[in-house]
This record gives sequence, C-alpha cells and structure tokens, in this order.
Amino acid sequence: MADGNPRFTVDEALVAMGFGKFQIYVLAYAGMGWVAEAMEMMLLSFVGPAVQSLWNLSAREESLITSVVFAGMLIGAYSWGIVSDKHGRRKGFIITAVVTFIAGFLSAFSPNYMWLIILRCLVGLGLGGGPVLASWYLEFIPAPSRGTWMVVFSAFWTVGTIFEASLAWVVMPSLGWRWLLALSSVPSSLLLLFYRWTSESPRYLILQGRKAEALSILEKIARMNGTQLPPGVLSSELETELEDNKNLPTENTHLLKPGEIGEAVAVSKIVLKADKEPAFSLLALLSPTLIKRTLLLWIVFFGNAFAYYGVVLLTTELNNSHNRCYPTEKQLGNSNDVNYKDVFIASFAEFPGLLISAAMVDRLGRKVSMASMLFTCCIFLLPLLSHQSPFITTALLFGGRICISAAFTVVYIYAPEIYPTAVRTTGVGVASSVGRIGGILCPLVAVGLVHGCHQTIAVLLFEVVILVSGICVCLFPFETSGRDLTDSISASKEPPSASV
Repeated sequence: MADGNPRFTVDEALVAMGFGKFQIYVLAYAGMGWVAEAMEMMLLSFVGPAVQSLWNLSAREESLITSVVFAGMLIGAYSWGIVSDKHGRRKGFIITAVVTFIAGFLSAFSPNYMWLIILRCLVGLGLGGGPVLASWYLEFIPAPSRGTWMVVFSAFWTVGTIFEASLAWVVMPSLGWRWLLALSSVPSSLLLLFYRWTSESPRYLILQGRKAEALSILEKIARMNGTQLPPGVLSSELETELEDNKNLPTENTHLLKPGEIGEAVAVSKIVLKADKEPAFSLLALLSPTLIKRTLLLWIVFFGNAFAYYGVVLLTTELNNSHNRCYPTEKQLGNSNDVNYKDVFIASFAEFPGLLISAAMVDRLGRKVSMASMLFTCCIFLLPLLSHQSPFITTALLFGGRICISAAFTVVYIYAPEIYPTAVRTTGVGVASSVGRIGGILCPLVAVGLVHGCHQTIAVLLFEVVILVSGICVCLFPFETSGRDLTDSISASKEPPSASV
C-alpha cells in the first residue's frame, strides 16, 4: 500500500474470524424474529375459518383477514427497508418488533370483524420488517459458509410453522382463536427483551463513514470467537477500490467514450444520493446496473409468495368441513372447521425442503436450486387439477410444500447477495413488498375459487405463476455462491470476485 500499512475489508475480517460464538448469538436473535413472523403468518390458516363460523362471514370477508396482513407487509417491507438503510439495521428491526407485538396481542381482544381487520393489518405492517433481520444476519456471515448458515437461519421459519400448527391443534379445540392470537405474539416480545445486546452491522457503519464503531464491533466478534482480526487497517470497499486504481492510465487502459462518460456520471449521481435520500435508494434499484436483477427478483418473489401461501391455504381449504363441493362422510359428521392433524403433518414438509436446499445451495448454486425446485413443484400440483381423495391431496400438497419452501429458502439467500450494502435492505424490502402483493391475491384464489367450486382454475393459476417464476430464475444475470458481498453500487456492476 502507498502508506506502508496493509488494509483489510469487513469481508476479509469475517473470513479470518470465521463463524463462531458471536454469529450463534446473532443467529438466535434473528431466528427468533423469523419464528415470530412464521407463527403470525401460519395462524391465518386457522383464524379465518374460525371467525367465519363465529361471525357468519362470506368467503370474501374471510379471505380479507389474510389479505390485509399482506397489505400491511407490502407497506412495511418497503418502509422498514428504507429506514434500516438510512438509520441502521437495529433501529429498523426494533420498531417492527414493537408494532408486531402490540398489534398481535391486541388483536386477540378484537370485539368485532372490523377491529380484527385493522389490528391484523398493523401486524402485517410490523411483519414487513422481516427482510431487515435477514439482511442484518447475512452481513455477519463469512462468504464461504454463507449459503449453509442462511439455510440454518431459514430453519427457524420451519420451527415457527410447525410450532404454530401444533399450538393450534392444542389450543383451538379447547380455548379458541383468541388464545391462539395472544400466545402467537410471545416470540415478538422476546425480540424486545434481548434487543439491548444486539450490535449494528459493521458493513452499514463503514458505509456511513463510522469506521471506529465498525472496528469496535469487529474486535468484539474476534474476542467472542477467540480469533484475531487480520493485520493492518480497516478500510471500506470504496477505499480499497480507489487504492487499486491509483496508478496512472497505461496503454492498456480502456478509456470511456464521450457517450459513456455521460452515462457514468448520471449513474454516479444516483449512487451518491442513494446513501442519503430514500427516494434515490429506490431509484438506484432501477439504475442500469441493477434494473435487470431487480425486475426479475420482483417476479420471483411474487411467484414464490403466491405459491407458498397458496399451498398453505389449500391444505386447510381442501381439508375443511365447509368444503361443500366435495363433501366426505368424515367432513359431514365433523364439527371442526379445519383438520388440524392434516395441517400439522403438512407443516413438516418444511424440514425436507430445508434439507434439500442445504444440500443444493452451495453445491449446485442458488439459481439451479431455485429453478429445479419450482419446476418440481409444478409437477406435484398437476394432479390437483382434478379432485383427489383426502390422502392423495395431502400427499401432493406435502410434496409441493417441500419444493416451494426450498425455493423460498434459497431466494431469501440470493436476494440480499445480489444487492450492495448501500441499498441491500431497500432492495430486499421492495422485492418482499412485491411478494406481499402475491400474498394479497393468493387468498382470493385459494379461498375464493375453492369455495366457489373452481379448484381446477385455482390450481392452474398456481401452475402458471410458478412456471413463470422458474423461467425468471434462469434469467438472473449471475450466480452468487461463494462470492463476497459488495458495499457500493459501482462495485456491483460486475459480479464480485469469489472468496479464496
């Protein structure tokens, strides 16, 4: 180096220190947030049928209970992403935890349908901060093991869905839906309890010029992991890039043409403002450097959310005693709205999905893993174009849920990796918001069409959406497996170099 001192980046420091005790604590905290979101989402399968019977709701009113949650998440995912990119990851996820816990707990005391709709919408607003926690956790993980540990993080979602299904099986028949809502808000309260022990992302701090604070956190990680930081001075990715480009142009240097200079200056202005103003953070996502990956990611998030929650809701709707299209003797003689046993069994499909994604994500790469799982999900859903027996229906939905949960796991790994730190949570948040649109429309299909005895049309729509999502995955510009994360938009113009 010019000043005689070696330099190291946050990525190099994390690789040198490895995955240790500090990351385990971060995993536990972020994982609890993932459990909380999974439980709040899973309970929608049980609350809808319960209040439909209690308050004599129409199919449209029942589906609205789910749709308003996604509407709140749509707003929240975008808003909290901007807040965390501008004010820090910690401030982003503490606000979401407060909103989720208070609104979730109060919804258990809803006196009527309208109050339930309002409070569940506020829950959705808080749940929209889920991508902030995922990005915060991701930014502490060394690149070589990032895929594996992100799958482990996704396992907390599976734990949440299974725990919620078992909780509903125990609570709903005896205590009712109000107790289920109240108990499901407990994990969000744990985020508030342990918040004081969390650390800000060193990537975010160094991007904001707070190098001393970033170094302090990296030293804390080294102490807790029993390792040491690399020798030298901590530097940002931009400083390293400038240092590498200090040499004067040579005969081999490619000079910009006049037209390219104007384009470069325009992009640079957007990039610089993106760090300071929320509007420009959103504009940066549609800059020439990021627009292709952004638009493809929006489609994939929409398709994954539409399909995942569709499979979850179909599991309850097709095993519902109120399904008058294909009533069975068991359904005719059963007073329970939902077959909790079948829902509980179907929720275990998340575990094979995790194992498959863990086995594939680093070996075959993110793109191959997502595409293969989405196409296989289409195959599982095909027989449901016509009515099947309860056993066959549960088995097919079980297989479909394995595939779509594996694909959803990988897309939550891939999404933060393709964006630089400057707009990472905004990028993932906006993509998640688009996914919530799929969640809003999904109940209208899974609940509305099935109640209207249009199962074939409902399943066919799911097939088309999943197929289009799989094709879009194949069109993503590059693979991220084993690559370093980038901090600035300019550095993400070309895929970052792989870690050694």
